[in-house]
Amino acid sequence: MRVTQRFLILILALPMLLSKNIYANDKDKKISSITLNADSTNFYQELLHDKTDDLMENHPADDIYNNIWTSTKLNPYKIPIDSLPDSVKIDLSSFCVPVPGHVTSHFGPRRYRYHYGTDIKLQTGDSVVSSFAGKIRIIDYDRRGYGHYVVIRHDNGLETVYAHLSQVLVSLDQHVAAGEPIALGGSTGRSTGPHLHYEIRFLGNAMNPAKIIDFAYGSPFKEEYLITKKHSFYYQKEVQAMAAAKYYKIRRGDNLSRIASRNGTSVKALCRLNGISTKKMLRIGQTIRIR
Repeated sequence: MRVTQRFLILILALPMLLSKNIYANDKDKKISSITLNADSTNFYQELLHDKTDDLMENHPADDIYNNIWTSTKLNPYKIPIDSLPDSVKIDLSSFCVPVPGHVTSHFGPRRYRYHYGTDIKLQTGDSVVSSFAGKIRIIDYDRRGYGHYVVIRHDNGLETVYAHLSQVLVSLDQHVAAGEPIALGGSTGRSTGPHLHYEIRFLGNAMNPAKIIDFAYGSPFKEEYLITKKHSFYYQKEVQAMAAAKYYKIRRGDNLSRIASRNGTSVKALCRLNGISTKKMLRIGQTIRIR
């Protein structure tokens, strides 16, 4: 067995190991305690970035995910982008488009949040299918967000999320084939109309589906996708900037000059952040970004 095969589980579990305790589930039940030697971290990092090792070719999805399996958290792995393996090849040859339809909203920033998926138009009751073969990890309901949603872990190492469903047709831990119906589309949760919110994730971290899938044709741009930190997780700076953003609610008597003075900024900066002109009429109760 290759060295990387023996140590991969420890490598991807490194954030948990460094915190000393490993937990079996979301109830934080302690099952063991492991302490790394001072020089072990560097050794594991060398293995993690071993460019001679094709991660997906030599290791199944269970190894990639360190055998973590929970039906209660979308991202239980908590592996920072900087700690992810780089240049991982993912087989997309068996891809099936989850639902035929045109894209209505793209991956990217919204005013107060980040949209981590691609929205595809459908009619309530339309069949939604699994993109790849895999196993159902989560079936849940989020009334303020996803509505009814399903998460599938796939044999190729990816996980996909299907949200705003009207009905789920599968059960937890069920194995599904690529193209197999898993749900009916709808408009549950935070939704303004029937559509499928579709996400592609690797080790819990979202990637832009439109960078991988040509939705106009319902197929991948290539049969193999290379995950890299630079190109697959390019949006991290935007997310960090949004997290640092501050907002101000307009009060009676406010104008841009007064708001800028109170908050240590300039009218020009306020206009740029909010995409408005200096002549913009401000409404009491309106929220604008100040930083």
